Amino acid sequence: MSLLDALFRYDALDKLFSDEARLQGMLDFEAALAGAEASSGIIPESQAQIIAGKCRAENFGLSAIAKDAALAGNLAIPVVKKLSELVAHEDKDAARFVHWGATSQDVIDTGCILQVRGAFDLIDRDLVRLTGTLVTLAETHRATPVVARTWMQQALPTTFGFIVAGWLDAVSRHRERLAEIKPRVLTLQFGGAVGTLAALGGRGPEIAKVLAGELRLSLPSIPWHTHRDRIAEIATTLGLCTGTLGKIARDISLHAQTEIAELSEPIFEGRGGSSTMPQKRNPVTCAVVLQAATRIPGLVNTLLSAMLQEGQRGLGGWHAEWETLPDIICLSGGALHHLAEMLPGLEVDAGRMRHNLELTNGLIFAEAVAMALGDRMGKMPAHLLVEAACKKAREQKRHLKDILREESGLRGHLTPADLESLFDARNYLGSADEFVSRVVAEAREISATR
Repeated sequence: MSLLDALFRYDALDKLFSDEARLQGMLDFEAALAGAEASSGIIPESQAQIIAGKCRAENFGLSAIAKDAALAGNLAIPVVKKLSELVAHEDKDAARFVHWGATSQDVIDTGCILQVRGAFDLIDRDLVRLTGTLVTLAETHRATPVVARTWMQQALPTTFGFIVAGWLDAVSRHRERLAEIKPRVLTLQFGGAVGTLAALGGRGPEIAKVLAGELRLSLPSIPWHTHRDRIAEIATTLGLCTGTLGKIARDISLHAQTEIAELSEPIFEGRGGSSTMPQKRNPVTCAVVLQAATRIPGLVNTLLSAMLQEGQRGLGGWHAEWETLPDIICLSGGALHHLAEMLPGLEVDAGRMRHNLELTNGLIFAEAVAMALGDRMGKMPAHLLVEAACKKAREQKRHLKDILREESGLRGHLTPADLESLFDARNYLGSADEFVSRVVAEAREISATR
């Protein structure tokens, strides 16, 4: 099924996990293996070149490989068989050295890691774009007052820049996580039948080192055939990142509700409409990101469950990774790409934000009054006084400030000017501006070191 790919995924990333790309990743391993063994004197250089020359996906029939894999149990067996036939057609002696000393899992795992490396490059690029947009939004709106909501209810004033800085701070951590795991997970798999490289005598580690260099992958201390923490770490890292993207999308979609209308996704012809309601302006990108954030945790759980693999070659657990990991990468990368594309056009209605601060007739400033009054008469008496005033304001549908002006208990504690100042959102933002500055500076530092 591909009808929804343009909506949920990202074409450049999908191409890295196409059937052709999967096959080419495996063939890149075979070509590099032949080259490494030639440089170590195990096979003639001329025969290694013949093998490498046949390692092109276009030389293979995908439908035939798929059909044979259904009988063999994995893709590597029919791929190696076909590669051997192609090489033998040119040089029968060279065909003897195809896949020399390797096992199916070496080909499949290393081919997958090569695909993951390409995906990380694209994901890095979109994380950089997203970071830049969030830095701009945070700085532009560092002083734009907006309602902070807890338990879906109005709580206190904050700034939109502070909200964005929270998003940015999390995205910066994901950039650090991704950079941190690369040396661990972009790692060669080469162990032969049971991980000991016995077919290569004592020269296995030497060839593995050359092979890792050829493929520009880290060299593990030991083959990791049934130790799948690397694969699981790729999944969990992207799962965490997608959770943050989902948080951002959830926030935007809530702020975009008609009754709140503080934010909206950009609108243009054909985007965000309804098949029946002409007035609709649906948050399409938020929907795309949220579907990914909903689906990916279950897929991550599959790979965590698949870590329980038997002995020196897993039965079923290894197989469960083959489609699940690409799905996680493509869905998370698609969500990231769509969000990075949309956010520069995000529409911020500062006027509506100011309007919503007044929806409760001043109740949103109750804590500010209670804290100021608490300095003069004690916290609990101040809390009880303001709480009673809030109840009266609700019952009488009057502004809290007007109720408090009539409150005799305030006399001698707060002047009319004090009271007026306490109902200005700009005077009760705490350290929001400082937090924005810190997060922006840290994000820029990360960008400068990547």
